[in-house]
Parts: sequence; C-alpha cells; structure tokens
Amino acid sequence: MGKTIALLGALDTKGAEYGYVRDLIHARGHKTFIIDVGVMGQPAIAADLTREEVARAGGGDVAALAGKGDRGEAVALMSRGAAAAASRAHAEGKFDAILAMGGTGGTSVACNAMRALPLGVPKVMVSTVAGTDVSGYVGVKDIVMIPSIVDVAGINRISREVFARAAGAVCGMVEIEIPAGQDKPLVTASMFGNTTAAVERARQILEENGYEVLVFHCTGTGGRTMESLIEAGLIAGSLDITTTEWADELVGGVFAAGPTRLEAAARRGVPAIVVPGCLDMVNFGAPETVPEKFKGRTFYQHNPNVTLMRTNVEENRQLGRILAEKINLSTAPVSVLIPLRGISVISAEGKAFYSPEADKALFDELKANLKPGVPVIELDCNINDAAFAEACAQELLKNLKADAAAR
Repeated sequence: MGKTIALLGALDTKGAEYGYVRDLIHARGHKTFIIDVGVMGQPAIAADLTREEVARAGGGDVAALAGKGDRGEAVALMSRGAAAAASRAHAEGKFDAILAMGGTGGTSVACNAMRALPLGVPKVMVSTVAGTDVSGYVGVKDIVMIPSIVDVAGINRISREVFARAAGAVCGMVEIEIPAGQDKPLVTASMFGNTTAAVERARQILEENGYEVLVFHCTGTGGRTMESLIEAGLIAGSLDITTTEWADELVGGVFAAGPTRLEAAARRGVPAIVVPGCLDMVNFGAPETVPEKFKGRTFYQHNPNVTLMRTNVEENRQLGRILAEKINLSTAPVSVLIPLRGISVISAEGKAFYSPEADKALFDELKANLKPGVPVIELDCNINDAAFAEACAQELLKNLKADAAAR
C-alpha cells in the first residue's frame, strides 16, 4: 500500500519543479499532499493545504503579506505557518514523509516545518545551501540535505536528475520497513574522550538492569540533540556525567550547546544524575584558532584540531552556580555526584590540568547554591574510576525507582 509524501514549497515560483517530483512519486505508487507556501504569484499546481491556510496558521493574512511585498516578513510568517500547519497535518495522519526544494528562503521555510515534525518522519530537503554549514537549518532533527547543484529554477539536464534522485530517496525512506527490536526504556548519557571509561562502565550497569543507553558526544550538537530527545518525552532517565558544554558556553569555546543545556531533564521531570564532568576544559580548534585574549592560559593539545584550555578559579565559581541553577529546576529525583580526584583524565593529580583550587571553587559553589534536598555524593576518586562510574549508575537506578514509585 502506498504512502503519502508531503511536498512543501512556493508553488508560484517552483510549481513546475514540484509538479515534476509529484508525478515521479505517483509513478512509484505513492500519493502526495501538497503544501503551498508561496505568497506573490498564482500557484502553478493545486495545493492540498493552501497558502491562505498556511498564513493563517502563522497568525497572518497572505493577501496583506503580498500587498506589502516584504520578502523578509513573508519568509518569517510562512515559516511559522508552515511549522504549525505541517505539524498539525502530520498529527492528523495526512502524510508520512516530507520533501521540499528551494533556495535560502525556501530552505528556511521548509526546514522550519521539518524541525516541527517528530524524529523518524522522513525529511528530504533539496537546497542550494546544502554543502555549506546547514546547522542553522537542520538544528538537531533528522533532515537529509541534498545539494541542488544548480538553482531550483526549471527542469534541465542537471536538475532533472537531482530532483528525480530526491524523489527516489524519499520514496525509499517510506518504503523501508523498520525491523522490530526489543525496545527498552531509554537513558541518555553525555560523554567526552576524557570521560569515556566512566560512561562505558555506567552504561554496562544500566543495560544489565534493563535500560537502553543512548550516548551523546558533547560537541554542542550532541548536547542539543540529547536535550531535544528528552524534551520530546522519549527518555526515562539522564546520566549527565559530562556537562563540559557549559564551560564552552560560558568562556566562548567551540562546543557550546546553548544556554538551556541541562534544563530538559529538569523541566520534563526526568530522573537524573549530574556530574561536573570535564568542566576543567574549554574547547577550541587548532592552536592558531585560540583567541588572543587567552594568551598565557594553560593549554593541552588533545589532537591537531582540538586545543583544550584549562578553566580558571573564577570561571569554575561561575560554572558551579550555573549548574546549581539548572539542577534546581528539577521536578524529578536528581542527584549530584562529585569525583574529588579529578573531573577528567587530565585533571587528575600529576596531569596537565591538575588544579585543586579550581576544582574546589567549582565544587563549593555548586554545593552552596543547590536547593535543599538535592543529594550530593562526593567520592574520593577520579571521574573515570570504576567506583565512581558504578556509583553514578546505581544512583540513577535509585532515582528511576523512586520516580516510578511516586507516579
């Protein structure tokens, strides 16, 4: 039985291109649900969800928008409307996947709609900006970006093949049957190279206790993706051993995950453990990329493309306060675990980032600012010692059990 694929685009300027893709999808045995986000000219093909409906979903009027002739305002309104309208249409079962084609404006509108859809819904974007940094368009969603090679402006020798392959890609995505698995409750875990041993041991214990552990590398994108899954209600527990992205957020490193990092589990009521893992380091690229203002600081060359800078005492005081502020938002059981002999491999005694003063400033501020009732467990070991990892896993299991009992 065929599936339904949404085609979202400006049918005034891209109508012929969407008609071409529509016909290819129909020939494959699938149906289409066409969403028009055009504003100025008349649509070249019929839409199932009209531009008027999309504009209303965004809180505006397409006729008034056309009269103004303001492209920026049009993109903003239709982006809001496309996200709201597409999300509602998908929830109503009107389509199973989505494909769009466009330049910068069209990509912005379409990707905004795609980001509003659940993970797992096939999303294909043929774009003139694919091949550049598309993080602003994709965010943390599973959007497949295909370079258009030429502009999305007519059917020619190049675009004909690109559009046809894109149609084939989205058809293949809806045709594939996902093999059944033994789905278990999900736990997220944050990890860095400097906390790998801890996370691996804790993961083993959680898996032995019936959980499936999703590990995220703390590169900014990893933290944001982890938080988005928690926000989506897919996660049972959070093993947040590596909160290093906050050091980059505060100091200006390249792996910042944004100011809401550490809020998802707290606000969503997901049981958690939080560790100040790798807050001893700020990440930069190759040595020549480190800003001049940090000259004289302590550095460690992790690899040719990653330079680590040791956080200082004052930065650690601020980080302690930030972590406490985020943890205090928690509505489910949460515990803080502190490894007194180093929060990373290289902050252990005798290593490059060993600094008892900085660690003490971090731990003292964290403990001083936590709300009453949040357990703080201090262990006389390094973060990667088996005893610490095992304590993290057992404490999370305890919090998961307490949360289940309270429901």
